[in-house]
Amino acid sequence: MDREKRHPLALFNHCPICGKAGFSENNQKSKRCSACGFVYYFNPSAATATFIVNNQNELLVCRRGKEPALGSWDLPGGFIDMYETGEEGIAREVKEETGLEVKESRYLFSLPNTYLYSGFLVHTLDLFFLCKVGEDDTPSAHDDVAESCWIPIDELNPESFGLDSIRKGVALFLASQHWEKQTRKTIHHH
Repeated sequence: MDREKRHPLALFNHCPICGKAGFSENNQKSKRCSACGFVYYFNPSAATATFIVNNQNELLVCRRGKEPALGSWDLPGGFIDMYETGEEGIAREVKEETGLEVKESRYLFSLPNTYLYSGFLVHTLDLFFLCKVGEDDTPSAHDDVAESCWIPIDELNPESFGLDSIRKGVALFLASQHWEKQTRKTIHHH
């Protein structure tokens, strides 16, 4: 199996506590040191992604400026820092990447993902939020974003998004938008 597809625990052969070899599989998500007994569980990292929609029914998207998926569309977001809530993390990431200040956020759903970083396959749990920013605020590109712009929701193509969970999240978001539009039509016709 190539290095990019291997489970991250396969890369750790020495105990991070005592430094001895013999750091071996305990079960599919943990390793145990035969020398000192330390057990390490590999759990997913928390990450965020946000849907920001303006009054023209356009979604804010960002073009990735770094690998993985360099040059593809993405949603503003990123890894949550230690001691940070999902809401704090998404507000910080939106500010860092677009210069916009989140005024309100609402959790929508989560999706598992893998993210290849420096040859290490990071497992993540991506938390998706619907956020509001100031209506007159203009996004700019900062941090690892090459470009940020508004795209009409009805012109979005999930396949233009490079990361698996973001692509799936955009598809779910579009399906919910379609469902809401159909529900509004049904209610107005009765």
